[in-house]
Amino acid sequence: MFIRELSVMNYKNFGEATLTFSRKLNCFIGNNGVGKTNLLDAIYYLSFCKSYFNNPDSQNVRHEQDFFALQGKYELNYKNEEIHCGFKNGQKKKIRRNKKEYERFSEHIGLLPLVMISPADAVLIQGGSEERRRFMDSVISQYDRIYLEWLVRYNRALLQRNILLKEVSGRNNIDPDIFAIWDDQLVHLGEKIHLKRTSFLKELLPVFQKYYTLISGGNEFVSLEYSSQLNEKEFSILLKESFQKDRMLQFTTTGIHKDDLDLKLGDYSIRRLGSQGQNKTYLIALKFAQFDFIRSLNNVKPILLLDDIFDKLDSGRVEEIVKLVSDDHFGQIFITDTNREHLDGILREAGGDDFRIFVVEGGTINDVIEKR
Repeated sequence: MFIRELSVMNYKNFGEATLTFSRKLNCFIGNNGVGKTNLLDAIYYLSFCKSYFNNPDSQNVRHEQDFFALQGKYELNYKNEEIHCGFKNGQKKKIRRNKKEYERFSEHIGLLPLVMISPADAVLIQGGSEERRRFMDSVISQYDRIYLEWLVRYNRALLQRNILLKEVSGRNNIDPDIFAIWDDQLVHLGEKIHLKRTSFLKELLPVFQKYYTLISGGNEFVSLEYSSQLNEKEFSILLKESFQKDRMLQFTTTGIHKDDLDLKLGDYSIRRLGSQGQNKTYLIALKFAQFDFIRSLNNVKPILLLDDIFDKLDSGRVEEIVKLVSDDHFGQIFITDTNREHLDGILREAGGDDFRIFVVEGGTINDVIEKR
């Protein structure tokens, strides 16, 4: 699978542009702040119907404009696919596949598998548990569409239970049975989600450790531990035991919406001990493992977006990453960097002639260097 052509209109700092890509390696060169990352984000949007950076759609519209439009032309399983995303202020966004509009955006997720590595990924280490749950959910949703439906239904039931908790606040006599409909849904869906997350992390861990060892030179040990209240007790029991606490706080304090990942370097949390280089290596290895996981299940090489990944890394780690991404194991790759030397190293390692280099300046693509 690969994207042949991208058209953007009024997306972030781009007015209008159409780019034709190599099916292997595409490089965006330019100073910081010129829009390189925005081009990657446009490609990400076409796969996930949203920005990688969780911006409201109104914030993705170019300044002084009232809409944006994105179009991607793909080759998927030897067939042509055309995806169009459009948004206008005050209106609902529209996503079309081959000119047919989706009724639900969830129908699109997983069609165009993609992995993005960005400096924004630091939030996985430094941010709250919600960020790490979002990582798990985004990966699983790309190969298991029913999982996304479970999440949507679970969150709806959770919202309704929390509303009910607020409504009965202050009452003396409460019949717990009025919560039964929502508790039953939470238990049914939450246990399914918990099992899926457990299975996913069990398979991801050895691949993640392999990549970290390759990049770091094998001098450090890393691990991922799945923290969930459901690891210790049945969900139905947890809900009963926490009912009085939930009543007092007016929200549901137990469930898979409290799950977390413990990201470890050695025996300690990497948040406590990791250097900038170790943190970045950890995140890159995690995303490469995500790539392998999706590829093995879908039998399709996801598009790989690498945004400024060499910053904060020593020369040895940069060299190992260059070797990895130059290998045929990966499919279509997009890289942004301010340093042309990194990209030249990748091109030398790859040894092929199927690549394109785009020079980005101030929100426009001023030059294209192509070799076939």
